[in-house]
Amino acid sequence: MPPSTMPAAVYVGSGMLEVRELSVPEISATDVLVEVSHCGICGTDLHLVLEQYARPGSVLGHEWAGTIAALGSAVSGWELGAAVVWNSQPGCGRCRACRQGRPSVCLERPAPDYLDFSGAFCRYLKVPAARLLRIPEGLPVRAAALTEPTAIALHAVRLAGVSADDRVLVTGAGPMGLLIVAVLRTLGVENITVSEPAPARRARARAVGASRALAPDELPAVPIGRTADITYTVAFECSGRAAAVASALDQLDYAGTLVFVGTGSETPRINHNRMIVLELTAIGAYNYDAEGFGPALELLASGRMPVDLLIEPTDVGLDGLLPALERLGRGELPGKVLVRPEVSP
Repeated sequence: MPPSTMPAAVYVGSGMLEVRELSVPEISATDVLVEVSHCGICGTDLHLVLEQYARPGSVLGHEWAGTIAALGSAVSGWELGAAVVWNSQPGCGRCRACRQGRPSVCLERPAPDYLDFSGAFCRYLKVPAARLLRIPEGLPVRAAALTEPTAIALHAVRLAGVSADDRVLVTGAGPMGLLIVAVLRTLGVENITVSEPAPARRARARAVGASRALAPDELPAVPIGRTADITYTVAFECSGRAAAVASALDQLDYAGTLVFVGTGSETPRINHNRMIVLELTAIGAYNYDAEGFGPALELLASGRMPVDLLIEPTDVGLDGLLPALERLGRGELPGKVLVRPEVSP
């Protein structure tokens, strides 16, 4: 039987987190209670805490994997101890967005509350059984915590329509930029340049599969109506930096595509004249494809992704979450940081 209380990292305001003892959620007949094994730190978590957008009292974290600790009375097909991740919420299947395979922006859904979190930086999580996916045998539960960000990377690459002969630029080699590089390599894309200011992240990008890794100031500013000496057909902007957006646009070839993946608080300026003259396309990649997390889970289980390079080797406890957020914000850590829902001894 699960205990009645659990440790959780709670946002308390002013960019601060506290580890508190909270009640374990009560499950309904169609829910399961999951014991969280690991939860990854997402870029959204950085913005919510470090830029103080989160609501005080919130428990953040949504990139989790764990095992079933309790079953609702109406749940069938699952057993205690099963290793699971959650699946994305399906769309209506009828609207324009869903028909295009983009249920994350389903037109029939109510407007989301981006600050309404009941997250997984805690020991136990209540989840509808219908939204569970079983982790394949052979894939460690820890590695399965990469399922959600891998699904986001797959969605971004699909929206861009990337093919193996494309020349691709990735701006920002944090955890999402590295995942984009890794996914591109599984699709046979070899010409991948990464722009990143942090030397450790540039080195990790090369290890993951980038053919070149440059500092941002090594990319040229290009006059309007002209192209750079080295151009790219697709650019994935993963840093959320306004300057990176302008630089990525400068590097695109005629009819190139810019994909916004990273979020940021500074609104970039778009050179619309360049977009007109070169007939460029810009698109945002929000969440997941219609297939949900299944393809991402299969890809991680296939052995084709360099999981050890995508995840930082040392996990942190709930009391180490804020320092890890701060280090990620400074660009000191290249890979995904995983949080274990416990307090350091």
